[in-house]
Amino acid sequence: MAQKNQDLSSRQLLDLIGLSEEAPLDLLADEPLEGLNGDLGAILRERYRSFIQPHRFAPGDLVVWKAGMRNHRLPRYGQPVVVLEVLETPLFDAESDAGSTYYREPRDLVLGMIWEIGPGRGDFVSFHFDQRRFMPYVGACA
Repeated sequence: MAQKNQDLSSRQLLDLIGLSEEAPLDLLADEPLEGLNGDLGAILRERYRSFIQPHRFAPGDLVVWKAGMRNHRLPRYGQPVVVLEVLETPLFDAESDAGSTYYREPRDLVLGMIWEIGPGRGDFVSFHFDQRRFMPYVGACA
């Protein structure tokens, strides 16, 4: 016999999906801002040059975020993820608010990663990203 769903409090729901006061996920948690104390114009130009620096990716390649380009919680900086697909025609987020960081962002790279939190921990998941924000992974496993 099927069990009736119980109503969950917002705190219980947040705990279930891995967000709580004990384990918050902060988008900028692992990017120190100390390096932004210099000439902001120079930093912006450097980030722009990094953003427009193209890389050709193919399925099976390992990639990581470019420095200062992360705009999603996952993957973390330095965490390699695998390219599953490079889309010829990018998808665009359905976000209609021009104030959103995802507004009109082209999603042309499908990446696979290992989910690290909650009940699905260890599962292989995929997400769409803007490939301009990624670079090839150079590490022990590359």
